[in-house]
Amino acid sequence: MVEQVLFRNRRADRIATLEEYRESGGYEALARVLRESTPRRIPGIIDASGLRGRGGAGFPCARKWMAVPEDGSFPRYVAVNADEMEPGTFKDRVLIHADPHAVLEGLAIAGFAISAEKGYIFVRPSYENCARILEREVERAREAGLLGRNILGSGFSFDVIVHRSGGRYICGEASALLKALMGRRPNPVKAPPFPTDKGLWDRPTLVNNVETLANVPLIVRNGPEWFKGLARTPSGSGTKLYCVSGRVNRPGCFELPMGTPLSEIIEEHAGGLPEGRRFKACLPGGASTRFMGAEHYHIEMDFDPLAAVGHRLGTAAIMVFDDRTCLVGVTLNLMEFFARESCGWCTPCREGVPYVRDLLWRIEHGEGREEYIPRLREMCRHLWNAYCAFAPGAASPVESLLTFFEDEVREHISRKQCPFRG
Repeated sequence: MVEQVLFRNRRADRIATLEEYRESGGYEALARVLRESTPRRIPGIIDASGLRGRGGAGFPCARKWMAVPEDGSFPRYVAVNADEMEPGTFKDRVLIHADPHAVLEGLAIAGFAISAEKGYIFVRPSYENCARILEREVERAREAGLLGRNILGSGFSFDVIVHRSGGRYICGEASALLKALMGRRPNPVKAPPFPTDKGLWDRPTLVNNVETLANVPLIVRNGPEWFKGLARTPSGSGTKLYCVSGRVNRPGCFELPMGTPLSEIIEEHAGGLPEGRRFKACLPGGASTRFMGAEHYHIEMDFDPLAAVGHRLGTAAIMVFDDRTCLVGVTLNLMEFFARESCGWCTPCREGVPYVRDLLWRIEHGEGREEYIPRLREMCRHLWNAYCAFAPGAASPVESLLTFFEDEVREHISRKQCPFRG
């Protein structure tokens, strides 16, 4: 059995209670930092652990915390990104349903580390159960003196508000998320200034992912070296919540050591592919990552090993495709999503993504032409000129389709139909 740390209180039929969380060591880390530490010491502990953001970008967590200026203005805020609209990604939902106080304790410690007074949890609209769970458990934490005014008699006050998003994938982008929280149009804003300088209402603001914050109490309680020792790769640290979907027998969310090989995740934990099917490719980190073929089937699922071969860990949402799957159809489906979810703020994204979708639709439905292949490559290059990372993320599966599976695209064009249909 693999050691479960984030999922130590996970049960098949219900959510862990506050009492069960505390029995497993919950809120000991918060009590310790309030009793023994100062705000500026906490980022150093997180930095030593090697924790990188679990929301997709993989940015070192402590560097973001340290970017909040000591002489910055007040009040300060922490925003928790529970938007999670990346196709194939559902780890934050599972974590909230398993042990919501892990997120709340990590949020409170982050608030203490930057001297913030309020936290906002930004929840996607289809996660209504998550929002209700969090609201209920925030109230229970307040009643226990773990949130609100004068937490545990320390003099530190920090409260939490659960905010239901109006929807749209773009709201998961940090600057768009903050604008949505303030009731403004959620188009991205180019830095500088960074949210750590001017975020919510032009005040210093941290934006962290659900899974990232849930790791914080574990690091404070058990130490940075313990956390680094959980990983299976020298460059990694901690465990990772891997979401596995697609052509596997047992899809789900699995907590495993960072750096667990892809083949092990698929075969031992996700039950392997259906009988008679062969692994063809996967998206290793969600819809905005590149198709990764069978030559990397045994790769270690960690930031650096994937980057070394031109791929990204992203959210670690592994979408598995077998040898009977049409990757042109898969890519078209993804581009339908991206075209719908564009905020429309900049021309490359607003006009370019639907155009790419249209070219792929024509290829998939027997109307493709040879010149569409270089045109798709050209359009993908244009998407990298967009205002934020949305359009480059949308381009990633298309670029990799043309790089690694161009023969499949050409077969669609030469046959004037999808070769995987009937």
